Amino acid sequence: MIGHRRTITRRTVLGGTAATLALGARRVSAQGSNWPDHPVRIIVPYPAGGSTDVLSRLYADSFKDRFGQPFVIENRPGAGGNIGIDLVAKSPADGYTIGAATIGHFAINQFLYARMPFDPERDIVPVSLIYDQPNIAVVASQHVPAKTLPEFIAWAKTRPDGIAYGTPGVGTSPHLSAALFASRTGIKAVHVPFRGAAQTIPAMLAGDVTFAIDNLASYISIIESGQMRALAVTSAERWPTLPNVPTMAEAGQPDFVVTSWAAFVVPTGTPRPMIDKFNAAIKNIAAQPATKARFLQAGARPLSSTPEAALAFAGKEREIWREVVRISGAKAE
Repeated sequence: MIGHRRTITRRTVLGGTAATLALGARRVSAQGSNWPDHPVRIIVPYPAGGSTDVLSRLYADSFKDRFGQPFVIENRPGAGGNIGIDLVAKSPADGYTIGAATIGHFAINQFLYARMPFDPERDIVPVSLIYDQPNIAVVASQHVPAKTLPEFIAWAKTRPDGIAYGTPGVGTSPHLSAALFASRTGIKAVHVPFRGAAQTIPAMLAGDVTFAIDNLASYISIIESGQMRALAVTSAERWPTLPNVPTMAEAGQPDFVVTSWAAFVVPTGTPRPMIDKFNAAIKNIAAQPATKARFLQAGARPLSSTPEAALAFAGKEREIWREVVRISGAKAE
């Protein structure tokens, strides 16, 4: 059930942790000490303008200042983000191709797609968790009269053809969250998948899509402009920059805590000294007050972790979202 975080021991996850990280440690080279000595690319597996893109760019700016080399963002969207992370998995394990992998790559897509181009437990290694963020239930102010989530539910049920909800794609956490919300509330709802928030938002403003439960970072500026109305946030507590927006529980939907998160990943076999050096940079940057302030304003929270902790966290999330995918009935080709 969404929001229930339980302790799960997974032999395959912990075994994979030891194997992949040990492999990286065995492939030590001089590169571990002088990395990076030329530009590094960060593959963002979603379109420009979405939350993963925006937040990865905040880190990339800090990496350039810290290491004296450009960290260049490349957007490689498609197939629920699988195309971009598959590119990372199949790149040389030299520390110069890094991926911004999300909850979808670690905990959702393997239950959604009949075939995966890469194995997230075998082919990629997390360097560190990098952020988490809530989702937010939003409507276009011009097209939906409801001011609260209960009002929206009542209004939606009066519409003979139901409503349409937009998401950044089949099987994403926004899709699964909105599908579960519609199921729980009895709303007749049609899923309209887009390639990202950059397409969903114009469709909502045009009145073509009624509703979304999407990543806060993608919507916070347009909420602040007044064009979108925030009905509830999926974090356990109210978001600091949106103090008047209730949590889902406060709005009458208990046990609906959803966080979207990401980690920087590298191909399995990347030298452990490089991983440790990059991990230390992430930890330092995430702890800076200026970084925290920039992320908070963007609708997220910067994180850092050890590679081992990131893998263990992914294992716990995987069990939770396996069940959510099953309940939703979502499938992707």
